[in-house]
Amino acid sequence: MRRGIAATALVAALGVTLAACGSDDGSANGGGSKGSGELAGTVTWWDTSTVGSEDKVFKKIAEDFTKKHPKVTVKYVNVPFGEAQNKFKNAAQSGSGAPDVIRSEVAWTPDFASLGYLQPLEGTPALKDEGDFLKQAAASTKYDGKTYAVPQVIDSMGIFYNKKILKDAGVEVPKTIAELKTASATIKQKTGKTGMYLRGDDPYWFLSFLYGEGGDLVNAESKTVTVDDANGVKALATVKDLVDSKAAITDATNGWDNMQAAFKDGKVAMIINGPWAVTDTFAGKEFADKANLGIAPVPAGSAGQGAPQGGHNLAIYAGSKNLDASYAFTEYMTSVETQTQIAKELSLLPTRESVYVKPDVASNEMIGFFKPVVDKAVERPWIPEGGSLFEPVKVEYAKVLTGQTTPENGAKAIGDSYRKLLKDWK
Repeated sequence: MRRGIAATALVAALGVTLAACGSDDGSANGGGSKGSGELAGTVTWWDTSTVGSEDKVFKKIAEDFTKKHPKVTVKYVNVPFGEAQNKFKNAAQSGSGAPDVIRSEVAWTPDFASLGYLQPLEGTPALKDEGDFLKQAAASTKYDGKTYAVPQVIDSMGIFYNKKILKDAGVEVPKTIAELKTASATIKQKTGKTGMYLRGDDPYWFLSFLYGEGGDLVNAESKTVTVDDANGVKALATVKDLVDSKAAITDATNGWDNMQAAFKDGKVAMIINGPWAVTDTFAGKEFADKANLGIAPVPAGSAGQGAPQGGHNLAIYAGSKNLDASYAFTEYMTSVETQTQIAKELSLLPTRESVYVKPDVASNEMIGFFKPVVDKAVERPWIPEGGSLFEPVKVEYAKVLTGQTTPENGAKAIGDSYRKLLKDWK
């Protein structure tokens, strides 16, 4: 998975346009299978993975599905992550142009389900061996007592570091915010490099700091907004201090591209990122020797380390005319075999427990690091409004980092937005 609002490419593979969606294709009636029982029809899949690295692997896997089911046509469409949520909502609401299957960010799934846009999956082939899924991965697929998606990948955050730069500066990997500031100053003094690039245009990157100070966005159990409490203010103050002290540089626009370019070219020593970035990072000149990439937990705040849980599910559009083929495609894309392949080629974390014992997965250093992080990651609230909680943070987080507002005012603005969004919440 790649998180980022800066993605701009829209790639349609297999000679497909975005409008040519399976849900509007009459080649398969009521489930996409012929009278013989053999699967047939068209499955349009909206993928949101990173263009240029992840998408190539996912496209190939999708093509391999058609080898197993030659009468099924898979139409692969890569939709920029930052556009996919609204594109799907607009298409589903209009009843025209929605895909049969969408790669849904974990927070989108309850939202889509609450609007009636997703097909319930209990009793379908899509949920084959349901008990094998990690509990924390399966949690995001539920809404109102039903299952509306299948976990595809799970993730969290870590600090990526350039081993050579840290060695040249004579510093250890920082374990705390204070150590990060000290290490960055030493790196600048001894190598001329910048210590850290702190992405400022995506709120997911803020969560490690929020959780690290003991804060959270909301408390869903008590229906209370918590982002603007003392811990939330302290988290915003922490990231602002990293920029003010020059321990980190930031950019409020095009953050993903700028961050990755700076790290891959050796201009910064450290970034915060997740497993979805491993393949892209290895493409940089600094990491032609893959051993130069190190990954460690995000430096702890005053309350310790707090990694967020992320990931992606596969969900099926309730209006699909190709349900049987879509069930089979979803099962295939989340199967043990496919997840093993994805883990091997992209270092993305599987959602099935049994995949972690496979030799190619068990020996993967990146997965070996992120699995314990995921096991302890903080779950986000699985509420329909969960996907809408990020936009207010995005706006105020960027303002705080660039000095346009204070941590106190930024936290208050986020909290005020939440109370308007979440009716009857405190």
